Amino acid sequence: MVFSSVSFLFYFLPIFLVLYVLNGALPWRNAVLLVASLIFYSWGEPQNLPLLLVYVIANYGFGLWLGHVQTKSFADGAVDGQKKWAQALPFALAIGFNLAGLLYYKYAHFALSNWQNFRSWLSGAALENVPEIALPLGISFFSFHAISYLVDVYRQKTKAERSFSALFTYIIMFPQLVAGPIVRFSTVARQLHHRRWSWWRAEIGVRFFCLGLAQKVLIANTVASVADQLFALPSAELSTPLAWLAAVSYTVQIYFDFAGYSLMAIGLGLMCGFSFPRNFHFPYIAQSITEFWRRWHMSLSRWFRDYVYIPLGGNRHGQARTLFNLFLVFVLCGLWHGANWTFVVWGIAHGVFLVIERLGLSSILAKLPRLIRHAYTLLMVILAWVLFRSNDLSQAAHFFTVMAGVSNETSALPVMAYCSTTFILTMLLAVVFATGWSKKIADRLNQSWPTAMTLIDRGFLLALLVLCAFSLASGAYNPFIYFRF
Repeated sequence: MVFSSVSFLFYFLPIFLVLYVLNGALPWRNAVLLVASLIFYSWGEPQNLPLLLVYVIANYGFGLWLGHVQTKSFADGAVDGQKKWAQALPFALAIGFNLAGLLYYKYAHFALSNWQNFRSWLSGAALENVPEIALPLGISFFSFHAISYLVDVYRQKTKAERSFSALFTYIIMFPQLVAGPIVRFSTVARQLHHRRWSWWRAEIGVRFFCLGLAQKVLIANTVASVADQLFALPSAELSTPLAWLAAVSYTVQIYFDFAGYSLMAIGLGLMCGFSFPRNFHFPYIAQSITEFWRRWHMSLSRWFRDYVYIPLGGNRHGQARTLFNLFLVFVLCGLWHGANWTFVVWGIAHGVFLVIERLGLSSILAKLPRLIRHAYTLLMVILAWVLFRSNDLSQAAHFFTVMAGVSNETSALPVMAYCSTTFILTMLLAVVFATGWSKKIADRLNQSWPTAMTLIDRGFLLALLVLCAFSLASGAYNPFIYFRF
């Protein structure tokens, strides 16, 4: 089940909200949230529910073990070095358990397939079939949530959670289970036990949800149809204009797909009384790749910074080590998105640009006009998205060749064959919302006519909700990119 579906919008969400608001007692609301999250997860993949339960039980036990070792160390008067050694075993086993599950389900097939290819290349023997391993829904996100919880307990930034239901709710909470944002346990630990629900916060949550839904359904889905058609074209039918249209369309699609879904998750969190971190901040207005990653999927960037980059040494051991750490983090970031060489090379590309900017390109960019800085960043991001979207490196290489003007198309349709009036209007709206112009316009109108704008704003949100409902009810194209990850 996804947020932008008929089953969620018309059945699951209304029933959940009625039951959640019906009784003000926090234990009741936690129970409703937990049961609803179990139903949400089981809706499409009930066969993976036992795996999720094993994850939760194991991490609950590991957390208690770490907490017990810490308490015992303090009671015995151990010095800091002894405390760290005492926690090393449970911590290593806990992290190893979570990484082992992630490596098996997400990367075992990829590793075995590449090994078979390598052996076949060496020996000339026929390739052996490597069986597929079904990827459990949301495993990347709930594994990262579990790891962040254990690391924060180990670092004593939070106490080990003694309530099994509270930890269970944190890991499986349906608003952020499938696509984030990645919410740290320390961020919501107190809210799991003590939080205040109010109609004012719920109203803001509804507003965020409607805006996110509109971004996903009315913008991302519309351009997705064109992007998917163009990326599916045979090589002989791909012309240079069509290749660029495909790249730009996917650039718009992935932003509004993921940012819209994150905004819906934040809105749902507010409806439940939780405060989730912001995940996107107009990344396409960035003027460097470094700035882009401060604005794109911010919860993931912070996770890799705090749990990978800093433990590797961060920038504390000289420039060479800093650049290596930065590059390695983005290779891992690319691999996190999927077990495919396209994702690895996408991560490498971003890592290379970040290293180059650290080595001096940032200083050069700072002296250039704003328009040039922005054009450079957007061009690099668009080219990298071609890697991200391609099925394999061969398709990506072909796209780059055609985009560079080397095209052997024999029967390509003209660009306008894919640019309907709806598509063009959607792309114009995408520019307005992706650049922050919409927010600036709304802020100025609010300053001039605050009372009227309150009514207009609510009417606008209602209109968006109705349009989204009609679109989904009609069976319009409704893919969700991050289900792949």
